[in-house]
Amino acid sequence: MQTPQREIYSVSRLNTELYQVLKGSFPLLWVEGEISNLTTPRSGHIYFSLKDPRAQIRCALFRQRRLLLRQLPENGDQVLVRARIALYEPRGDCQLIVEQVQPAGAGRYQQALEQLKRKLHAEGLFDPARKLPLPPFPRRIGLITSPSGAALHDMLQILRRRFPCAAVLIYPAMVQGTEAPADLNRALQTALDRAECDVLILARGGGAQEDLIAFNDEQLARRIAAGQIPLISAVGHEIDITLADFVADQRAPTPSAAAELVTPERHRLLAQLATTRQQLRQLALQTIQQHQTVLTQQQHRLQQRHPASRLLQQQQRLDELHQRLLGTCQQQQQHISIRLAHARQRLQAQDLQRALHQTATRINDWQHRLHTACTHILQHTTARWRQSAVQLHALSPIATLQRGYSIARTADGEQIIRQSDQVRPGDHLTLQLAQGSLSVQVQHRLSSTD
Repeated sequence: MQTPQREIYSVSRLNTELYQVLKGSFPLLWVEGEISNLTTPRSGHIYFSLKDPRAQIRCALFRQRRLLLRQLPENGDQVLVRARIALYEPRGDCQLIVEQVQPAGAGRYQQALEQLKRKLHAEGLFDPARKLPLPPFPRRIGLITSPSGAALHDMLQILRRRFPCAAVLIYPAMVQGTEAPADLNRALQTALDRAECDVLILARGGGAQEDLIAFNDEQLARRIAAGQIPLISAVGHEIDITLADFVADQRAPTPSAAAELVTPERHRLLAQLATTRQQLRQLALQTIQQHQTVLTQQQHRLQQRHPASRLLQQQQRLDELHQRLLGTCQQQQQHISIRLAHARQRLQAQDLQRALHQTATRINDWQHRLHTACTHILQHTTARWRQSAVQLHALSPIATLQRGYSIARTADGEQIIRQSDQVRPGDHLTLQLAQGSLSVQVQHRLSSTD
């Protein structure tokens, strides 16, 4: 029977797989203990052991995290560290990669703060969807801070330089000490009740973590979340995070940054206004030119369709017909004259006296008939011309206007108003009269039954 082949691990492979198991099995942990065997090599990292009466574990605090500490740890310090479990593969040592270091006394406060943070987060107070946007051009800016702090001086200086047209209202409050939470709540409630500002800044300068306890007050956090005025939290330095930062509509790393965040830069704003003014001017000129072109075209079309122009064309047509009629009459007269001449020649060979008498009679009769026919044609044509002129004048809008009527058009003259539902109260109209025009405004609209 063949012996099954054994899988043999190298030490490096075993440590690598152990590292992967440890890395994926534990989240960030809070561990309390006493520091011992602390060393700080030239790399800037800190290595130490964390122990209690029964066990110890190696810890590594790398240089990037060390720079964020307010105070470096020392041997014998009782601390609370936030770390993740890892394996140092070259030696096979289990160790903690430290993210934060706090005094052990602050650990219990930190745990309570973390519980409160989770509670408020579960209630939706940190939800970005409920946060209000900052106004782009605030007219009044409210500052909730200590009236004697350097943070107030810095913010006022920046606000005066960047956006001097905004009014600044100060709501003084204590920002440190046992009475600070109640004082901050009072100042914030005053600002919310007065509702005289477009945006609020809750600010305090830097300090130790215990100096910022007032901004972790649960009542203050709930008051910030319930406020209907956009609020910026600017507490401490960039690395300081408080509950006020989580519930505020926006967080600024410092009070000075909050002052810059809430105001537009005046010089940049003036440059944008100048650019916009130039663009509007060019757009207005283009629009005027386009409307002038359209107006010229409409005037030309109106002249072509104006009743007076059509009447002149009809008059010209009547004149042409009159000239043609006169030409026809002259041609007929010439033709009759020729026929009379031929008749005279024939009469010379006949009884001239009798023939002349008969011919004279016929000529007189023809002349009378011709004169009567021409007169009738001229009278009939003149009557038709006059009747056409009267009809054209009766159909002319000008004649209608002279009888006391008017033509209502929209203010731009593009549309004639025929029904009352074409306009609304407040619309401007143009009334064309027989002499001149009027610009009117619709006060109310009457139905056809009124």
